[in-house]
Amino acid sequence: MKNTIPVYDPRGLVEAAPLATAPRVKKLEGLRLGLLDNTKWNANKLLRGVRDRLAQKHAFGAVNYYCKESFAAAAAPGLLATIAAENDIVLTAIGD
Repeated sequence: MKNTIPVYDPRGLVEAAPLATAPRVKKLEGLRLGLLDNTKWNANKLLRGVRDRLAQKHAFGAVNYYCKESFAAAAAPGLLATIAAENDIVLTAIGD
């Protein structure tokens, strides 16, 4: 009889109800843009670079910048509520 080694599937099972995506905006002019930094090393650079490129073509009503407490944790509910209240569109990124 051979020795066996158990192999585990790291994907696991995820059960979640599908959610509809948010409606897409027709134009960016005048909208309030929120940027959510996940605090990884290059996220700040990536978000500011995208913001600058977008601002060359679109006149935002405001640009607001937010940071999560830690890249390893979900954004706090209060932070998410603030972002939702203060912005029309939000951009986030992972910048390793």
